[in-house]
Amino acid sequence: MANELDEMTGPVNEQGRDVHVIEKQIPVTVGVGSKIFEVILWVLAILPGLIFLFLKIKARTYLQQLQQKIQHDASQIDNYLEQRVMILQNAAQLLDKAIDLDKDTLTKIAAYRSNAGQPGGDAARNEVSTNIDRLFGQVNVAFEQYPDLKAHNEIQKCLEQNSYLQKEITAARELYNDTVYQWNAAIQEWPTKRIVAAKLGYTTRIPFTTSQEIKERARGTFF
Repeated sequence: MANELDEMTGPVNEQGRDVHVIEKQIPVTVGVGSKIFEVILWVLAILPGLIFLFLKIKARTYLQQLQQKIQHDASQIDNYLEQRVMILQNAAQLLDKAIDLDKDTLTKIAAYRSNAGQPGGDAARNEVSTNIDRLFGQVNVAFEQYPDLKAHNEIQKCLEQNSYLQKEITAARELYNDTVYQWNAAIQEWPTKRIVAAKLGYTTRIPFTTSQEIKERARGTFF
């Protein structure tokens, strides 16, 4: 029997294919067969029914704990985003004292500072992160245009802290996505977890996604 996926004979898409995260939550459902399965366990004897009931309680506890971990992982991203906003504000204030920084930039930073730590969901969190990247780019451009400012230790520290936090945010997003994957896999495990998830109305969760703007920038030429 030949390999189903043969890298030597194709077919090959010469144009390549971009990857997108599907923004869709899929509800967990079970069919009649699952209900019949539970009934049979109780009909056979009390003990199998009780064992399965215990397993469902255990599955429910596990899923509830996993939900809390998803919340924890998401809050870590929010914390790093808040720190980035604070550093961005400090850098902008330092630059404003040395040069005439665009007042619109300062206004936008102040707006993000007032809402820092409370993005309000994955979509809002992604948007805040993208906008912070854009504003940091504006501050960095202003910094590069004035060579004398490179000796300003406080500004340099801000940029170094920003670089560090960018790496921490990336790591936090990976951890968040790993936990979301665990959730999406767990709620499909039949019989116990899937039956419990369907009864509680659980759905799959959407992992972190990057914006179209960031994807376009990633395809650009850097060197």
